[in-house]
Amino acid sequence: MAVTWDAANAPDMGAFVRRDADGRAGVDLLVRGARCAGCIAKIEKAVAALPGVASARLNLSLGKLAVGFADGRADPAAVIAALEGLGYEATLFDPREARDQRDREGRRLIIALAVAGFGAMNAMMFSVPLWAGLFDQELGPSTRTLMMWLSGIVGAPCALYAGMPFFDSAWRSLRAGRANMDVPISIGVILTLAISFSETFLNGRDAYFDAAVMLLFLLLVGRWLDHVLRGKARSAAADLLALQAPTATRLDGEGRERAIPLADVRPGDRLRVRPGERIPVDGVLEDGRSEIDNSLLTGESAPEAVGPGGACRAGALNLSGLLTLRAAARSDDSALAAIARLVDAGAQNRSRYVRLADKAAALYVPVVHTVAALTFAGGWALGLGPREALIRAVAVLIVTCPCALGLAVPAVQVAASSRLFRRGVLVKSGAALERLAEVQHVVFDKTGVLTEGRPELVEADPETVARVAPLARASRHPLARAVARAAGEGPTATEVVEHAGQGVEGLVEGRRARLGRAAFVGAPTLKQGETELWFGVEGEAPVRLRFADRLRADTAETVAALKARGLTVEILSGDLAGAVGEAAAAVGVADWRAGLTPEEKAEAVDRLSTNSKVLMIGDGLNDAAALARAHAAIAPGSALEASQNAADLVLSGPELGAVVEALDVARSARNRALENFGFAAVYNLVAAPAAMLGFVNPFVAAIAMSGSSLVVTLNALRVGGRR
Repeated sequence: MAVTWDAANAPDMGAFVRRDADGRAGVDLLVRGARCAGCIAKIEKAVAALPGVASARLNLSLGKLAVGFADGRADPAAVIAALEGLGYEATLFDPREARDQRDREGRRLIIALAVAGFGAMNAMMFSVPLWAGLFDQELGPSTRTLMMWLSGIVGAPCALYAGMPFFDSAWRSLRAGRANMDVPISIGVILTLAISFSETFLNGRDAYFDAAVMLLFLLLVGRWLDHVLRGKARSAAADLLALQAPTATRLDGEGRERAIPLADVRPGDRLRVRPGERIPVDGVLEDGRSEIDNSLLTGESAPEAVGPGGACRAGALNLSGLLTLRAAARSDDSALAAIARLVDAGAQNRSRYVRLADKAAALYVPVVHTVAALTFAGGWALGLGPREALIRAVAVLIVTCPCALGLAVPAVQVAASSRLFRRGVLVKSGAALERLAEVQHVVFDKTGVLTEGRPELVEADPETVARVAPLARASRHPLARAVARAAGEGPTATEVVEHAGQGVEGLVEGRRARLGRAAFVGAPTLKQGETELWFGVEGEAPVRLRFADRLRADTAETVAALKARGLTVEILSGDLAGAVGEAAAAVGVADWRAGLTPEEKAEAVDRLSTNSKVLMIGDGLNDAAALARAHAAIAPGSALEASQNAADLVLSGPELGAVVEALDVARSARNRALENFGFAAVYNLVAAPAAMLGFVNPFVAAIAMSGSSLVVTLNALRVGGRR
């Protein structure tokens, strides 16, 4: 359970303060109630101004505030007190509590939305007869009063329940001496209900219960969409760390094996890693030989041979031999954990993106409050009764409700996301399309992005493939599997022996044969760094098998289309320089770099981001940090799950051309959103004066507000892209 700060009896929080390798102190807090970029700016500015605080960064999707302290000093209680002073509840961060918090908020919103929908439909059923008076079909006084009471009996409880998310937020804000977007909404709803009950009790002409609950229904639609989209933008760090095995096999002083939790591994421990297992922590190989698959870490497609004294990194897959290694770091200090920290930091940076809707809405609260107050005071001063002046002020609050403004972006996002889904692109983040529309430079990984991501046999004689296949079927090596795929089903060699880090040996048609490295078979390596296997049968000259990771069919066309749209293109890869250079030349990319580590990729994206907005397209674990750091990120559907979670969009199909489709739709969505903002501005400039002058009562205001929301939604459906 999370620990809540208590001003009267603050607990000692020293145990919850983390310290990095340099001794710098920090603490993670769970902040409740932050909903927009304005909340991020307000919280980070206030916390960073506290004495002893060096940095403050809020991850909106997780609700996690990472606070760094200066000079080793740490006072989490002071930070929590400052947050509560701003009107935000704060506790020490607990991932489970954070997840439960998001689930509770989602359930609350969906129930409120259902209640508002029920109330709007049923209150409207009793309001329709009242509308008959607009067409000279008056009801009798008693019938009219009955319909108003029935509308209130249904609509008022639904409005009060459905409005609780707004009322709670407004009350917290007012207690902190501030006014957020929910304050005028709450005031408008409460005053509308109060006027409606007054009119009903006094046998008046108009009641607006249906308008109040309809208003809340439309606002809750926008808030629910925002909640769902923000939930999908969660950090990928946990998925990266899930690649680590939960346990490790440690050897005691007598060489006996014992399974221990990964967190209990300490530098200097001797660990045993069997074929098919992942390296648990960074270490140095003491005994054994094998080939390890580093493709998730480095992007290099060819397995790497390791022997005594070789370095092994956490997350790499042991392919063949039994290994004994000495741990060089704890699990929290491994290369995999470092990548996870980079991804988490990138996700927090990305959360600082200020949405256009938040910028426009920042002016709403002070302006609307001022206009409504002036309407009431001015109307009363000019001879209107307090009732009429109040009705005009309420009409101003309702007609200028930011429903159209609130739906301007979510409606476009939903329409664009649906269109892209039909074209094979999954949009995961609410602001992803806005960022994608702004990109100027595209960075591709090679393996699995420009290429299909698996080695294929090239220039092979079918007769040779048929001879090699029995031995290849007996091996788990990725290149041997490629031979087996090319040959299809068939017999398997007998008396098979796998030599760790070298190759496999067995009987094929009664003769001793070998498949593996050139030296293992007895042949010279013809080209350094080329992906190859050698096959040799006793008494015959060795045969060379070449492999290549084929480019996707539409790679060159996609690169050309991106350039035609004014974007510059670059390749950053962890693969060998020869393979990267060949791929770059084939697709027409002049700028490329090879042999990069995950940290170097992230640093390269950071450098590029100083001059342009970068789109990163990658699929491996080595790309996850760069994906999180980029302005926008895309991952193929075949990518590692952690990379997909770090990305904003995921391509569900094999065609790389979907990237161009996504870019076109994103740019179209940006245009539709700007049009929606323009319409919302014009609507308010016309509707607000009309309400002030008495041409619009609360009922007509609710209809006008609903109509503006409908216009915004219909305009959002015009999102499209060049085919």
